[in-house]
Amino acid sequence: MKSFKVSKISIALMALLTLVITASAVFASSEAVATAAVETTAQAAHAWWYWPLILLVLSFVLGVFAVLAGVGGGVLYVPIVSGFLPFHLDFVRGAGLIVALAGALAAGPGLLKKGMADLRLAIPMALIASTCAIFGAMIGLALPTNVIQTLLGATILGIVLIMIKAKKSEYPDVPQADALSQTLRITGIYHEPTINKDVSWKVHRTPQALALFVIIGVMAGMFGLGAGWANVPVLNLLMGAPIKISVATSKFLLSITDTSAAWIYLNNGAVLPLMVVPSVVGIMLGSFIGVRVLAVTKPAVIRILVISVLGVAGLKALLKGLGIG
Repeated sequence: MKSFKVSKISIALMALLTLVITASAVFASSEAVATAAVETTAQAAHAWWYWPLILLVLSFVLGVFAVLAGVGGGVLYVPIVSGFLPFHLDFVRGAGLIVALAGALAAGPGLLKKGMADLRLAIPMALIASTCAIFGAMIGLALPTNVIQTLLGATILGIVLIMIKAKKSEYPDVPQADALSQTLRITGIYHEPTINKDVSWKVHRTPQALALFVIIGVMAGMFGLGAGWANVPVLNLLMGAPIKISVATSKFLLSITDTSAAWIYLNNGAVLPLMVVPSVVGIMLGSFIGVRVLAVTKPAVIRILVISVLGVAGLKALLKGLGIG
């Protein structure tokens, strides 16, 4: 009986997401709104609230799936909205950063209070990533839209491959902390309630991680994706931080990295309230529902669904950038 309920919920979620994306694609192919945010010129086609309402519903669904898949909202938001709705990519990336930032700011203080997010681990990475995110945002706004769209599509398809192959280690084996992490005193102890014991952890390969965060920061600013999809593998698999520490610290990192990049988009007029407000509200409401659904849904089903949706969105963005689709 329980598995039957799970199957019904999974099928319903899949149907809902498919319906929303299909409807969005149909609307995008019809007459579009001529505001600064859209690429076509049919201003009288819909009322002013039409596209914000579409964004609210779509963001709500994406918020549910972001929680179930364990990814940030931005990595789902940017490729799907830019691929299936008629908004200009610059505004979508600006809204995507605010969406990712909202989730990170909501979770960050609680994670720090619980001792899950570690400041000594986060600050060096945040300094590198946030600085590079500023340059990434400037590069993204300077390059032609079709180039960014093509690179976005290729990046999303790369993320899909990472998600397919990614593994997680709850308690990685770090035989010896490297000299840089010892100098920065990146180590800690946290209480793990599932085993009812304190877990001591340390990290290694810190210089390599700092180098990777240069790339992560540039990509976060350029594409407006946030960077949770990249932060966690680097912190967990490369540096050897426990998975819970990695996830929590990644959330805190996003609140710094995305803020830096978001200011560039805001300063260049690429953050529109009519896009940002419904998107943030939808993502947050969807996240609350996603937490409840997570308890009764098979993670494997959701993972496959999210990978499939990202694959379609990435291919759509790539083809759109190349002028094919």
